[in-house]
Amino acid sequence: MNINNRLSLAVLGIASLLASPNSFAQAATEVPEVGTSPDWVIAIHGGAGDAKRASLTPEQEAKSRADLTAALEAGAKLLDAGATGPEAIEAALKILEDSPDFNAGRGAALDEHGDAKHDASIMRGEDHAAGGVAGSSRIKNPIAAARAVMEQTQNVLLHGEGADWFAADIGLEMANPHYFITEGREAALRRMRAFEHGDTNLGAPDSAYYGTVGAVVLDRHGNISAGTTTGGRTNKRYGRIGDTPIIGSGTYASNQSCAVSATGHGEFFMRWTVARDICARVEFADETLARSAEIMLADTLLPKGGTGGIIAMEPDGSVVFVATTANMRRGVMSSESPARVAVYTDEEVE
Repeated sequence: MNINNRLSLAVLGIASLLASPNSFAQAATEVPEVGTSPDWVIAIHGGAGDAKRASLTPEQEAKSRADLTAALEAGAKLLDAGATGPEAIEAALKILEDSPDFNAGRGAALDEHGDAKHDASIMRGEDHAAGGVAGSSRIKNPIAAARAVMEQTQNVLLHGEGADWFAADIGLEMANPHYFITEGREAALRRMRAFEHGDTNLGAPDSAYYGTVGAVVLDRHGNISAGTTTGGRTNKRYGRIGDTPIIGSGTYASNQSCAVSATGHGEFFMRWTVARDICARVEFADETLARSAEIMLADTLLPKGGTGGIIAMEPDGSVVFVATTANMRRGVMSSESPARVAVYTDEEVE
């Protein structure tokens, strides 16, 4: 990757498009010249999954692109005014949490009881401060609660009713649990339940289109940050917590290496501490960020059965996207370039 370009963008997709688990296609790598020395950069993802072009309507694609653009612009507005990375991450991811088309906030995946339970975390690179919530059911914007845990407590992770109580106590906006449940997610739960019991009449559950969301940011102060928020997996076991709120698994940031936000099969990202390991390889093994991310996702997780994607950022604002799935909704914007978004892994961000 051209690290002299302060906004190098590598779209490195390892898309599992074929039936055989050992066969996959690699998308093009793009490193466009998009300006030098940006004052700030924001990159976001809306989840990695296996929904292919034929399964997405033009309306679904257009809605995703519009939401991604709105999220980038919300974060960019704050960054341009001198806000910190966590402030911009919260603003951007709230847009996606409020959309029913992403697996976070409203529209979150439903567990085996038909309830939405949310996980979120955030981390800033200058001092390794971090905060998260897990298993919350009433916080309208879990990413806001994760930031509040980081900035207003001595803790890193709050869970369940404790997380909900904390958010309400400090005045964050709360919601009735029914607010988070959408018709699309109820249908996805029915398909998943039937599929897991061997009934394929409804077709394989296409939950990939509705993905975990995350962001990585370089702010005007020269610091990088990362944040991730999700509803987890459809029909997940009651009480299950994934990688998203676990610092070092789904989220990590350090000014000495990189910032990472992950999406995918969380159990694999937890067992291999993916976010932290990517940054550790950059810091201690002198690898490029693109190579480190590719090794972790394509060479380490994929052979074990773990699929997903990451967005990652170097301290200079260079951004890398890597996915082992057919699509990964994503976008990038900087002080030097407008919002650019993409849906499919083999699609250039434009």
